[in-house]
Amino acid sequence: MPDWGKMQLMAEKLLQAEEVKNIYLIDNSDTETDKVVIKSLFSSKKIHYLWERDLGWGASHNIALRESVWQRTRYHIVMDTDIDAKAEDIDKLHYFMDKNPQVGLVMPRMVDGNGREVYESKLLPTPLEIFLPVFISKKRQNRNELRQTGYKEIMNVPNLSGKFMFLRTDAALKARLFDERYTKYAGPTDLTRTIHRQYLTLYVPDITVADKSGGDSAKKKRTEYAINMTRYFNKWGWLFDRERNEMNLLTLELCGEKR
Repeated sequence: MPDWGKMQLMAEKLLQAEEVKNIYLIDNSDTETDKVVIKSLFSSKKIHYLWERDLGWGASHNIALRESVWQRTRYHIVMDTDIDAKAEDIDKLHYFMDKNPQVGLVMPRMVDGNGREVYESKLLPTPLEIFLPVFISKKRQNRNELRQTGYKEIMNVPNLSGKFMFLRTDAALKARLFDERYTKYAGPTDLTRTIHRQYLTLYVPDITVADKSGGDSAKKKRTEYAINMTRYFNKWGWLFDRERNEMNLLTLELCGEKR
């Protein structure tokens, strides 16, 4: 069941942004919410409630993305309800994308509820890092999360978080939107990687959003994560993934690390 309190707060903030034209609330719970309840919570005509039973994360977001494509909207934001973003920062990101047509996707700096850095700009994962993390050194983990950069400069990164994605709609369409085989977790990596082939996919530190999520239960998270990452490696390659190697090496080089 959606947390309508969080959705209401998020919508109220987003509606303050000049460039926000429509907000799509995607409900994929078992039972459709009474329209009277929705109307009492969200009075703006810019807010659209869409219900589809029991869809995965990517498929749910694709419903809204297709609406943006149909409306010929230039930009589309994928945003979790636990993200706290300021209206003026949404407008700044819109301006940034207008000035940089070579950019297909932007993710701002992300902090947790206590203001601590959240490291969500990453290299593309390998099976070893996902399924046997005990064998990964702290140094390698930090390198995969690009912590050596200090997260102080703009970075062109092939793996960005799905918690907040400011997408150029044309870029998402060329990438064929989210791959709906993923119910969660792997979808943002897959889409960022695909867009990265033709556009810049940037981390931009000048704008900050806060991630106030509590997270899934550990058992559910591990199981669903493993299933989705297995699907990801089945698609892109397990040991042999030339594109992954090339993208990761170039990212490290651009971030100041010599080959």
